[in-house]
Amino acid sequence: MPDKDLAKSTDPDQVAKDAEKNWAKKKANMQVGQIASDAINLNVHGRRALSPLQGFGQMWQKNYSIIVRVDNHDAKQMMAVWKARFPDFWPEGNKFYGSIQGINPGDVAVLNIRAPGGMKLSTGIEVMYADDESFTFMTPEGHMFAGWITFSAYDNDDGTATLQIKALIRANDPLYELSFRLGFGHKAEDAFWFETLKNLARFFGDVSAQPDLASTCVDPRVQWGEAKNIWWNAGIRSGIYMMLTPLRWLGLGKRPM
Repeated sequence: MPDKDLAKSTDPDQVAKDAEKNWAKKKANMQVGQIASDAINLNVHGRRALSPLQGFGQMWQKNYSIIVRVDNHDAKQMMAVWKARFPDFWPEGNKFYGSIQGINPGDVAVLNIRAPGGMKLSTGIEVMYADDESFTFMTPEGHMFAGWITFSAYDNDDGTATLQIKALIRANDPLYELSFRLGFGHKAEDAFWFETLKNLARFFGDVSAQPDLASTCVDPRVQWGEAKNIWWNAGIRSGIYMMLTPLRWLGLGKRPM
């Protein structure tokens, strides 16, 4: 979660107002608004947003970062570009269908993630927090993991800026946890954010910058009480949806909920 002074004013009422506007309003379920017609919109609308405490697997704290030479941009300007053009820096073949107004507290986006075998995994995020310096996503039931991901940037004293992605996550169900234990889940997640950070660095003119990762298992236990999360597994449901595509062409297939 973000950890910063949320307001410049010393007036307590103004501080409270400034803080409140940066946080999503509490609601029971995610609500998907109007999105592009080419989006595969599954596994998001009506789902609960989950914290790391509601996942199944081991809890991990991951800090992805890249140090970029500062030429004509400072960290705040870089953050503004990242926030406004967030999908543009994703690895090729992955889609982020969010609000046309950008990233704002409470927004829900549909994600179509490239998966092995040409499959598209459909899932989503909700913007839990957003201001000029950072924004935080939370994940829905069925996502690969339950957790929070925070994106931020800060200036260094040596003429560089650090762009970073902090994730506090645990695999959502036993099947996802198995993929993490076998290394596939971690490898795919790390590669995704490494490529995102390199795309950002290249955009700001630093083609030689390389990302770094600090990863710590903060809770090695699994939560067997959350094994039932597998019912919402977005990978399984997306796979069923893809297999039923020929039937939908004939008007026979139904979209999984």
